[in-house]
Amino acid sequence: MPQATGSGETYDYVIVGAGSAGCVLANRLSADPNVRVAVVEAGGRDNWIWFHIPVGYLFAIGNPRADWCFKTEPEPGLNGRALSYPRGKTIGGSSAINAMIYMRGQAADYDHWRQLGLAGWGWEDVEPLFKAHEDHFLGPNPHHGKGGEWHVEFPRITWPLLDVVRQAADEDGIRAIDDFNTGDNEGASYFHVNQKRGLRWSAARGFLKPVLNRPNLDLITTGHVEKVLVHEKRATGIRVRGKDGLRTLNARREVILAAGALGSPQLLMLSGIGPAEHLAAKGIDVVLDRPGVGSNLQDHLQLRLIYKVSGIGTLNQRYHSLFGRMGMGVEYALFRRGPLTMAPSQMGIFTKSGPEQERANIEFHVQPLSLDKFGEPLHRYPAFTMSVCNLRPTSRGTIRLKGPNPLAPPEIRPNYLDTEEDRKVAADSIRVARRIVGQPALRPYHPEEMLPGPQVSDTDEAALAKAAGDVGTTIFHPVGTAKMGLPSDPLAVVDERLRVFGIAGLRVVDASIMPAIVSGNTNSPTIMIAEKGARMILEDAKA
Repeated sequence: MPQATGSGETYDYVIVGAGSAGCVLANRLSADPNVRVAVVEAGGRDNWIWFHIPVGYLFAIGNPRADWCFKTEPEPGLNGRALSYPRGKTIGGSSAINAMIYMRGQAADYDHWRQLGLAGWGWEDVEPLFKAHEDHFLGPNPHHGKGGEWHVEFPRITWPLLDVVRQAADEDGIRAIDDFNTGDNEGASYFHVNQKRGLRWSAARGFLKPVLNRPNLDLITTGHVEKVLVHEKRATGIRVRGKDGLRTLNARREVILAAGALGSPQLLMLSGIGPAEHLAAKGIDVVLDRPGVGSNLQDHLQLRLIYKVSGIGTLNQRYHSLFGRMGMGVEYALFRRGPLTMAPSQMGIFTKSGPEQERANIEFHVQPLSLDKFGEPLHRYPAFTMSVCNLRPTSRGTIRLKGPNPLAPPEIRPNYLDTEEDRKVAADSIRVARRIVGQPALRPYHPEEMLPGPQVSDTDEAALAKAAGDVGTTIFHPVGTAKMGLPSDPLAVVDERLRVFGIAGLRVVDASIMPAIVSGNTNSPTIMIAEKGARMILEDAKA
């Protein structure tokens, strides 16, 4: 084994990022007491109450204590708007501020990865990995595990309004199902959530904190990694800037990037690994020309349709009532139930945007509330939100450097609605939402479309596409920016064992390796990737 170079502490494995993937990696790699592991997190500890009370996402997103508060560049497909782009700034990463929705995607997503030539990534390969770390309220059964670190519960609050929406979906031909995670998620159901007895269950709580007492595992927080150190095309360690200045962490075996779909490609580029022309333009010495680094960015764009209702309860009324807010607090304090346990979305609907689709290609997040954007008060009128996203967008964006400063945020260009296909799916999604809301089950509550509004005609394709650009926003699922692929793929960054092409001792293990985005929420697939990545790292160490 080549020796690490430079001064500083030496570990067998150095993990960059203690987010969803990094927590799993730290847990699995440090299980061997003869292996020394460091995990470096640029954020801090999760010692803030709103990281743990489920509804705390309302206070965490957009708050620099919890969120890196990134922004996209102005997006042509969104009619020139720039979006806030939240990413978790603590151990647990975005699992500390996200929607807590447990979702795997569809079996066909992973079979597609395998069909791309990526052996070991089909559904039959990955479903056992999902089960291996589950502690699922439905398990053990053929699809779910019990006793693992990743806790999954049924939500601790339901709403009559959401039951009515589910009935309306059934009237529209979308069947009610009990579980989105069997390989085929088409249907309508309450989301299952990563909570335990009314508290958020982040990756830090599940995987990292229980093993921090291991003497061979070091957690370094508020440590901003500036560079991967490379000697003769081998990663030998990292350079970290912390409270006490710069330090070097050497890696005897591997450096593992788990900094997410924004952080991992940014760090690769800062280390001279990426598109040579771009790096040179930003004053970065080129170590390896790899055009795919920071390319292939995919995200789910949600279109938020808001419907005012009457004669049925929503969170809007309770939020604006003093007694309602007091009641919510008492209910949570005494029973760990009620609205303070709510995920941002409670009801899901997966369906097809049109008959030409082979499988469900749009996902609704239905919420018994409405607001202009996260961080702002709920509307004063009773309303619900039908938020819909295209699960498999064809538009591709980029992550790039703004300059050589490692502390500067990356340049984020998702390129939403860049393709004709994505614009068509967006228009069709609005039509599907309107069709569901128009079913008999909802008529007694007189739903009135507030956003985008009835002035946008179903028959005007251009107006629907513009409305999608006006109301569209991220649903926080960036992936794909260090994609897994074959050596023949010019945009591939890692191979099927997540090893960076051209640099020994360096892997990427997080959402950035997805060659194509999964058909659903991305947090639990990221945890599965880390489970598989850890096993491959340990296997390769024995080879």
